[in-house]
Parts: sequence; structure tokens; C-alpha cells
Amino acid sequence: MEPTASAVVAEGVRKRFGATTALDGFDLAVREGTVCGLLGPNGAGKTTAVRILSTLLRADGGRARVAGYDVARRSAEVRHRIGLAGQHPAVDEILTGRENLQMWGRLYHLDARTARRRADELLEQFGLAEAARKRVKHYSGGMRRRLDLAASFILAPRVLFLDEPTTGLDPRNRNDVWRAIRALVDGGTTVLLTTQYLEEADRLAHQIAVLDSGRVIADDTPGRLKSRIGGDRIDLVLREPEGLARTAEVVARVTGAEPRVDPDARRVDAPVRDRIGALTEIMRTLAEDGVAVEDVTLRRPTLDDVFLRLTGHGAATAPADAPPDGPDGGPAPAGGPGGTGREVAA
Repeated sequence: MEPTASAVVAEGVRKRFGATTALDGFDLAVREGTVCGLLGPNGAGKTTAVRILSTLLRADGGRARVAGYDVARRSAEVRHRIGLAGQHPAVDEILTGRENLQMWGRLYHLDARTARRRADELLEQFGLAEAARKRVKHYSGGMRRRLDLAASFILAPRVLFLDEPTTGLDPRNRNDVWRAIRALVDGGTTVLLTTQYLEEADRLAHQIAVLDSGRVIADDTPGRLKSRIGGDRIDLVLREPEGLARTAEVVARVTGAEPRVDPDARRVDAPVRDRIGALTEIMRTLAEDGVAVEDVTLRRPTLDDVFLRLTGHGAATAPADAPPDGPDGGPAPAGGPGGTGREVAA
């Protein structure tokens, strides 16, 4: 996938940590003003990619450009044009929620009045207005996460990196974050989002890149990725397991496909083209044969199906892809106040 105007470009990026290869020829191009969801199991290289693209980590090889600037040679220019929020909140526990946001506003060179106004807007947007005067050390984990995300929204950066931004948030707060991301993108910001919530990627992303073993193994729109693994599926759960063999025969004949049979769940499922016609024929035949169906569904492929088909395993099956600190075991460098100023943690 090669966009005509790319806000983020990576070409053959490589990174090793001792004997571990985190990125092994990472390629990516993200169009301006879109959301790209970067998916992959733990250990795939997602956080390492974000660190390199946001100038917090230097690649061992390859090239990368963000907002038109080379991340290695023009890192200061990159930092002035990006924002990021890592996996763990980076807020000051001694300050109140409002003071934290006002501090970040001033670090982003907003005048005092604008910083106060923007802090109040974000506290309201992220459901923290009632806790604005409370010291952050008294916040819950979810409240700290929302405050950290609010800080990354102080300005509308050219490119915003969000590394698993809604981990630990309840569904309502997650929806609030999604709305805030959409508003930024509507204003022209490009977002690179790593997440293990596949529904989140499906709802937000214009583009999905699936990373495995340090390489992008699929890169397309969510719809086209789902269409690759076939069309709809019919899923039947029987009342009694004795009818499984006959059900599999009927489903195979009607759909023309080899069904999957799960005896423990009393389930038979198969891909289907003519949704309604196949469903009608299968149910009629099973009723005539006296096979009792407890539940039947027609479903379209999901990103979960895509993920499992491409990677062969779930979203959390390997060790983390980078050490918790910097590349040499020390603290990871942070951007200057004109850019991120926010450390990304593994």
C-alpha cells in the first residue's frame, strides 16, 4: 500500500536488543490525516517501532521519516511536530489534574490563559472535571491513564503516536478516547495506534498493518483484510451431539465447503456465499431429519479472524519486544518541550 502523501514512512527498519531481533525490515507508509492501526502479538515489535518513529530509540538500519523529516538526522524537527502517549501514564503525582495539563500546555509554548482554557476543555472531554483539583496521587489507574492521554491532546500535532492508549479503561472511557481521536483526525492529525483491542482498530483505523516477528505481514484497509479470509460463515450449535455428523454432511453439501466440527461445543460452522438461501436450506433439511438446532448465526469475518489467520496465534503469546528502559538498559530519552517530552515505556 503506497499512499501519495505519507505522514509516516518506514523502509527496512531494523533493531536488535542483544540476541533478540525486534524489527527485521519493518516497512510502513501512513497517509496524512488517517488512523493506522499497528497490530501484532506481544514480541512482534510494535512498541519498538513506535519508539524509533518518535525518536526515542535509534534504529540499527533502514530509514524512517515522520512529518517529512528523517527521524535519525532531523530528530528535533520531528519532535516539534509529534505527540505521543506510551503504555504507562507519565503524569506528576504531586500536581493536581488541572496543574498537570497546564504544565504541559506551557511546555508546548501556550500562553498561561490558553493553557488554562485548554486544560479545562480536556478535563471535561476526558471526564475528569470533578477531579481537576485533586492531586494525581489520589487518582485511580484509569483516571491517570485518561489524564496522560489528555496531555497528549494539548495541541493538535501533525502526527500522534498512541501505544495501547485505552488499556485499563472501561468501555465508556474508551469511547471518550475514540471520540477525541476522531476529532483530531478530522482536523488533519495523523494517528499511529498500537492496540491489542481488535475492535478498537476496526472502529478507528483507515489502515491496518499486522506486524509479526519484526515485519509487516499484511497492510490494507480493515474491510479488505477481512475479505481476504473469505465471506460470511454459518455457525450452528446443536442441542444434542448425536446430530453432528449429519449436520456436517448437510452443511458441506449446501455450502460446498468443508465444515469445522467442534464436538465439545456441539458446533458446526463453514463459509457460505448465499447467506439466506443456504441458511434456509440447511435449517429445512435438519428439521426434516429431526436434528434439533439450539442456536444458529450468520456472521461476517472480524479482525480477530484476520489476526489469527495471519499470525497463527493470539495477541499475547510472546515476551515483550523491547526492554522496559532505554536501548542500553538506562532510561529512554524523552523529547524536548517543543515535541513530546513524554517517555514511551514497553
